Amino acid sequence: MEMGLFVGLDIGTTSAKVFLYERHGKIRGQGKAAYTLLVPEPGRAEQRPEEIMNAVAEAFRRAMINGGAKPEDIEAVGVSAAMHSLMAVDKDGMPLTPLLIWADNRSVPQLAELKRSGESEELYALTGTPAHPMSPLGKLLWWKENKPELFETAAQFISIKEYLLHRCFGLYALDVSTAAATGLLDISGRGWCEKALQLAGIGKERLGEIVPVTEVLRGMKPEMAEAFGLLPHTPWVIGASDGALANIGSGAASLGNTAVTIGGGGAVRRFVSNPLTDPQGRTFCYAFSEDRWLIGGPTNNGGIALRWFKEQFMNGVLPGPEIRDAIRAQPERRQRRGRQHVVIDPSKPGHSSLDDLIALAMSVPAGADGVLFLPYLSGERAPYWNPDARGVFAGAGLHHGRQHFVRAVLEGVLFAVNDVTETLSNLAGPPERMLASGGFASSAVWTGLLSDMTGLRIDVPSSYEASAFGAALLAMFATGALNSLDQADGLVGILRSHAPNEENRAVYEKLYPLFKDVYRRLEPVFPELVSMQGRL
Repeated sequence: MEMGLFVGLDIGTTSAKVFLYERHGKIRGQGKAAYTLLVPEPGRAEQRPEEIMNAVAEAFRRAMINGGAKPEDIEAVGVSAAMHSLMAVDKDGMPLTPLLIWADNRSVPQLAELKRSGESEELYALTGTPAHPMSPLGKLLWWKENKPELFETAAQFISIKEYLLHRCFGLYALDVSTAAATGLLDISGRGWCEKALQLAGIGKERLGEIVPVTEVLRGMKPEMAEAFGLLPHTPWVIGASDGALANIGSGAASLGNTAVTIGGGGAVRRFVSNPLTDPQGRTFCYAFSEDRWLIGGPTNNGGIALRWFKEQFMNGVLPGPEIRDAIRAQPERRQRRGRQHVVIDPSKPGHSSLDDLIALAMSVPAGADGVLFLPYLSGERAPYWNPDARGVFAGAGLHHGRQHFVRAVLEGVLFAVNDVTETLSNLAGPPERMLASGGFASSAVWTGLLSDMTGLRIDVPSSYEASAFGAALLAMFATGALNSLDQADGLVGILRSHAPNEENRAVYEKLYPLFKDVYRRLEPVFPELVSMQGRL
């Protein structure tokens, strides 16, 4: 008899993804459906919850068709969702507001006041969440101050995962991992933080019930099961945040392993056995289970920085003779993949313009001939938690060309990631192993540069969709298909590994302190620059 399939559902920032996995981790089918990110005015980032629900259903349908799966083939569904989302609903669960996502910065004034009063430090010690507009706590403070009637009449304040589960099962429940990222949960993971609730002006009855990440839900509403192509009695494992599940899905479920993810933004995370906060408040500490906490730091500017540069400064240039000549002129570059050597030839047909950009960057040596890039185009979270930080090129001269600026962008994104890695290492010790996931992991060049910059071996898992895989692995554990969560690491295949290039490493060891120094010197200037944007 053929073994059943485990589903990993990942509700991300821009799309819903559904993957069907066999027990040993092989992908049997996949589906994806996008939804709209609304920016009604600067600093706001919203989505339509019903559009997300429709996308989830469509992603399920596509995955089932793609994998040739029947409803009875599904053993369990595990759920991953982006952190920090919040919406208000009425007593019937109908939305009163759009969904505010992690990128929504409208609560900057409210969080600034928390910092001025000193209450942010107390809250960090109690919840493990730095004071930042991403936090649902900030969103509640904004609603309380700016929409008092809405704030008072809303029956519940919920995340997108809670909205999904309420639609499917008729209950409001939130896993401890996602709850930990709200800024409202006690760092122990055992309940809502009274101090945070008092500041927010709500009681715990207006928030969901906190349950373990292994909580199993059954009895899906028949109409929702039909929409998703599932059986009503199919078990759903409530799962965790996308960040925690990315660790599990990339092979960093065990203590000591560190995961780095770069998609549109980025993050560095690891599991520890006890709550661990930073004396300077630079990292988060989120409860996950009775014996695990997730520590780390997110960055705002990953692939979006490279995409911004391409769209603003390379439009109409790609593919062009300058880039093709640079690609042909660069020496052959090799990356180790198992026991074989894979030749990276970005000039061959089929490469995208982003591949061309990376190839152009590699036509100049490490360090971009002294050009540095602060990638803080949309402010920054860890380790500075500064929404006013902005992007900067430093060191540019008349002799620098596009290739230098592209390389500086690639390196600037990784310098920011290294800043978080260094902070975590100082807090919890150096990582035993670092695993890379997210869109950047598809580029052997970019992950190789990360190894050069950090001085660490970088392993790239065979599945880049780490959060979805992590959700499926957690579903396996919760339903007994895995005996322990540590077993999950053994199901994660490694596509390739990188060791540092010592010549490049020496260059980055000189540039990295300069990168941090440029930020420190400009930090007092950023708020004034931001205040002028849109006014001149």
